[in-house]
Amino acid sequence: MVQHNIDFRIYYEDTDAGGVVYHARYLALAERARTEAIRAQGQAASDLLADYGLAFVVRHATIDYRAPLRLDDIVRITTRLTELGAASCRLLQDFHRVDGEGGTACGSLDVRLACIRAEDGRAARFPPLWRDLLRELVA
Repeated sequence: MVQHNIDFRIYYEDTDAGGVVYHARYLALAERARTEAIRAQGQAASDLLADYGLAFVVRHATIDYRAPLRLDDIVRITTRLTELGAASCRLLQDFHRVDGEGGTACGSLDVRLACIRAEDGRAARFPPLWRDLLRELVA
């Protein structure tokens, strides 16, 4: 079982006027974490497009906010695969503030990604190499 962890610092651009991370920034941070999780398995997300003419798109996302992230916090995002279909996958991404007490759970994102052909937007099966790569993130 492999899961991917990556840390990001929260910058002013990520926050609202009160210094709390703006809700939509969780989606951007999660996107970066997914991209790096794939890269850590040996491929860049851009390789899927370059080699196969395929791309990932978000089909559905649900965010559960638990505690605020604030300016200058370090957030650790853990990404793991929970389902893998022929042309879609589901990932769970947990957000924890890195602090001296082992981390504070700040939220989670349940996201379903679809694999599509870039030229026409139609669903397409994951190539075997990519199915194997995604399986490495199984929770």
